[in-house]
Amino acid sequence: MVRRPRSGDACVGVGETPVRTCVGCRERASAGELLRVVARDGRLVVDERRRLPGRGAWLHPEQGCLTKAERRRAFARALRVSGTLDGGDLRRHLEQRAGEPA
Repeated sequence: MVRRPRSGDACVGVGETPVRTCVGCRERASAGELLRVVARDGRLVVDERRRLPGRGAWLHPEQGCLTKAERRRAFARALRVSGTLDGGDLRRHLEQRAGEPA
């Protein structure tokens, strides 16, 4: 018997893109629209290739979402780390990305 996935199933079928939730605005979007961020040595690091080990948090590449996530302390919660995380590298990455022509 072949089972067809229902719309509410958590598994991703062929040709479908994974959906993630932005830790800043809490909106769902395809993984391709979001940045994956991991914690390394107390810093937030952008995982551009999405291959770094460990838990990842997903964020829209916008300053507003970063500000909301920092205000809510969402990165530490999503990445399951205690203490504060330095987001300077992530902020610089977003600023550089915003300065690039579309």
